[in-house]
Formats: sequence, structure tokens, C-alpha cells
Amino acid sequence: MASGFFAILDDIGALMDDVAVTAKVAAKKTAGILGDDLAVNAEKSTGFLSSRELPVLWAITKGSFINKLIIVPVALLLNVFFPIAIKVILVLGGLYLAYEGVEKVVEYFFHRPKSSHAEAKEVIEEGDVAEKAKIRSAVMTDFILSIEIVIIALGSVLEEKLAIQIMTVSVVALLATIGVYGIVALIVRMDDAGYRLMKASGERGILSVIGKLLVQSLPVIIKILSVVGTIALILVSGGIFAHNVGFLHHIFPTLLSIIREFGFGLAAGLVMVLVITLVKKLIGIIKA
Repeated sequence: MASGFFAILDDIGALMDDVAVTAKVAAKKTAGILGDDLAVNAEKSTGFLSSRELPVLWAITKGSFINKLIIVPVALLLNVFFPIAIKVILVLGGLYLAYEGVEKVVEYFFHRPKSSHAEAKEVIEEGDVAEKAKIRSAVMTDFILSIEIVIIALGSVLEEKLAIQIMTVSVVALLATIGVYGIVALIVRMDDAGYRLMKASGERGILSVIGKLLVQSLPVIIKILSVVGTIALILVSGGIFAHNVGFLHHIFPTLLSIIREFGFGLAAGLVMVLVITLVKKLIGIIKA
């Protein structure tokens, strides 16, 4: 009886060792997408009132956990019974990401800013609505990026046993959420940490200098993340197209991959922005 119990423990230990190895390999392969995920979600988690930053981030984090709970089992089942569906889902997700990224670029160059009075009125009247809309957008973007992370992690363990596949993908998905949103939380609370350091040091000494640096750095970091996040959306979408749409393999094959992928994402995003803009105008005409 005792020998059987210890044999089970040995089997569990061996399985955990295998999972640790495969999870490390999968994490390396998803490192690029995790970097994009961080940039995108940090940009989407900022721009709120200080008192709302952590509640909003927690709402997005909960949404991310729910995304993973949906995506991991569905991806494993589709991989067994209907593998072609994974590619279709990836491409559709890529179109969404391309639209999100290019829409920001178009809005930056062509959107007319509102007057400060109108903008202030909108913030007062629609603050809660705008917050919920931004949370939904962030969770949806996380859903698409999570699909990419899970698929890449799954692709790295296709030759392993089913138990190892399940545990490896689950570990990578969990670590991705905790890691990404943990770092995002640190970023969005930089200014609070800076003010506390300045207050604790009486605005003198090295702690005060560090505090001021944190406070002054946050707006710069947010602007950088906004740009990086937009570029990341376009790059990730272009990477999805480059790896999952067959005829694109033969378009500019000698060009640097990052340039090709950005070009694919930009082109797809422009088409999506044009199509969705036309659809919205048609709907407006029909309603009128």
C-alpha cells in the first residue's frame, strides 16, 4: 500500500518536472506576444481617475482570467476534433486587432478634438459609460491576444501527452495574466508611489528625487505605451496573417519579417476601418 502511494508521488513528481520543462519552452516562444500584450494592456488600463485605476485594472484582470478559462479548454478540444477552426479564429482575431490599431492612427490624424467645455461635459455625463466601454474593449483585446498566447503555447507541446499539454497551456495562461497585469498595476501606480516617497522624505534627499522621477516619468511612459501599444496591435495582427494565410507567404518573402508583418497588419486595418466606416454610414442613412 505504502509503495503504491510513493509510486503515485513519483509519477506526479515526474509529470511536474515535464510540465516545468515544457512550460519554460512555451514561455520562451510566447515572450514576444507577451511583450505586445503588456504594451497593449498597459495603454488600455491608463487614462482613468487615480481612484478608479485599480478597480478598472481589477475588472480587466478578472475578464482576462475568464478569457483564459474559456480559451484553454476550447483550444484543446478544437485541436483534437477540428484543428482548422483554430486558424479561422486566429485570422478573425487578427482582423479585429488590425482594426483597433489602425483606427487609433486614423483617429489621431483625422479626428477633430472637441472643445475643452464639451470634453469636460462628456467626462462628467458619460464617465461611467466610457469607463465600462474601455473595460470591454480591453477585455476583448485581451481575448484575442490570449488566443494567440494559448495557441503558441499549445503548438510547442503537440508531441507531448494530453495531460502535459493541458497543464503546460494552463500554466502559461495563468502566468501570462498574473505577469502582465501585475506589471501593469505597478506602472499605473507609479505616481502614487512617487508622491508617497516625496511625502515620507519631506521632499528632501534621495527618496524625494526618486519620487519626483516616478511622478514625472509616468506621463511619458503612458505616451510611449500608447504608441507602442498601437504598433503592437498592428504587428501582432500582421504576424497572425503572415503565419496563417497561405498566399501571404509568397508576398515580399525576402523583406524583413517585422516590416512584412507591420505592412500586412496596416493594410488589413485600413480595409477594416474603411468597411466599418461605410457600414456605419449606411446604417445611419437607413435609420434616417
